[in-house]
Amino acid sequence: MTQTTPQTDWIAGSWTIDPSHSEVAFRVRHLVGKVRGQFDTFHGTLTTGATPAETTANATIDLNSVNTGDEGRDGHLRSADFFDVETHGQMTFTSTSFDGEKAVGELTIKGVTKPVELDVEVNGIGGDPWGGTRIGIDATTTITRQDFGVSFNGVVDGSKVLVGDKIDITLSIEAVLDQA
Repeated sequence: MTQTTPQTDWIAGSWTIDPSHSEVAFRVRHLVGKVRGQFDTFHGTLTTGATPAETTANATIDLNSVNTGDEGRDGHLRSADFFDVETHGQMTFTSTSFDGEKAVGELTIKGVTKPVELDVEVNGIGGDPWGGTRIGIDATTTITRQDFGVSFNGVVDGSKVLVGDKIDITLSIEAVLDQA
């Protein structure tokens, strides 16, 4: 296998997210700690133009695929208390602008659409061992879950909330340039 060094030149084209080399993860406060999780099933596309400003992104995340490493908790997250996957099985993101460092877009959870801003790092563009071209992108944002109608909570010991309101989202994406 040949090792390649990512190039820095921007390439225009259509890219498909490679879910086997990507991750959609989250972290939320639980009592006095933080719980991490991810979504195992998602897909999306990037369309890059001649400059980063001409880039668009679309992604769909299967909320049924939530995985925190605890089946009971995952089942509760799928319930009407949280994601209500029987009615709202998908979370979607559609970008509206990108300046090379910040992506702005519309995030939809439980039928509620709100603007979000992601801090983006383009890790590089380069060849892969299978003859394709890849782009690597990391992105982070924090959302307020109650803004999206995910409002379940409980109080413990009279003052501690069971689940925090702020959700940290981390994306590590590799996408493959579609061959014409």
